[in-house]
Amino acid sequence: MTQLRPELTEQRSDAEVSASDPVEDDLRSVERELSAFLGQRERDAAAHGEEYTRLWQAVGESARGGKRLRPRLVLSAFHGSAGFGDRDAEDRAAAVQTALAFELLHTAFLLHDDVIDGDTVRRGRPNVAGEFSADALFRGAGFPRARLWGESAAILAGDLLLHAAAQRIARLRVAEANRSRLLDLIDRAVFVTAAGELADVGLATGMSASGLPDVLTMTADKTAEYSVSGPLAAGALLAGAGDDVVELLTRYGRLVGVAFQLGDDLLGVYGDESVTGKTAVGDLQQGKETTLIAFARGTAQWPDIEPLFGRDDLGPADTAELAAGLERCGARAFAERLLADHVTAAVAALDSPLLPSALAATLTGVALGCVGRTA
Repeated sequence: MTQLRPELTEQRSDAEVSASDPVEDDLRSVERELSAFLGQRERDAAAHGEEYTRLWQAVGESARGGKRLRPRLVLSAFHGSAGFGDRDAEDRAAAVQTALAFELLHTAFLLHDDVIDGDTVRRGRPNVAGEFSADALFRGAGFPRARLWGESAAILAGDLLLHAAAQRIARLRVAEANRSRLLDLIDRAVFVTAAGELADVGLATGMSASGLPDVLTMTADKTAEYSVSGPLAAGALLAGAGDDVVELLTRYGRLVGVAFQLGDDLLGVYGDESVTGKTAVGDLQQGKETTLIAFARGTAQWPDIEPLFGRDDLGPADTAELAAGLERCGARAFAERLLADHVTAAVAALDSPLLPSALAATLTGVALGCVGRTA
């Protein structure tokens, strides 16, 4: 499959970025604001004990790196929606704070998701749960207590960031009606993502139906709203775009969000661990009900796949056999076709006179970048 990378997620040096590129300029402002926020929280935490300070240090590590996709989408929609309204320095500052809010939201969801999945590594290094658990084991705690310590720290860290994200929006210096709508976007992002996360666990544990439509709904809810639809809608709203534009971007976002998650499902089985930073065993060992698995259940090869799927002791050889089985039964090809179909539909949704051509071109690049992802 052709390796296509989205323009929005490329990491470029300052020397390569034109000083006139407002998105890149504002992304640097987001980084500064994020660093300032985390630094202040760490300093404030010192009054509440060493462990709380360590928690905020660990949160800072969790927030470091990543593609900053969600802030990029907020800022791209804001700057790309030229002509919908007059904007000044305060509007631009509000866009930076909104972009930061979605990044805080993203980090919070990652922290909680890792606890739910039992993961202790993220981006190739220990996450908050992993760091606190390892420290407890080093200090002589047994595994159950160490796990409780680590998971508690991660849950609290995620809760703190969820609150911080909402607070950023609540304090924006924008018209009251816009601030209310932005708060609604954040609220919906949390609400829908939680529904998707619960459905994900329900599918993995057998508590929910596991048909392909159920898996696709879960996939859309878990990723699309807070990763693509919400950020784009927020940026357009801040730029003064009308409801018709916001609705168009929301539809596009749901399609791209599903495509992005389908790419994650494929990487969870076929990705290079040295690139993705996550083990390829995790999804299969945890019995995650992805599109790959939902498709495989309806094939004649499922009886050969099922005995290995969801086993706690799944090793490299078993993982390779499972991956090969999913490929033989057509699950991999199906997921790749479905991903491509969603990308095609997303690009088609952008073919509208409502959108400025530059924004449509940028978002076309984002959609195409879901194809052949390597991380």
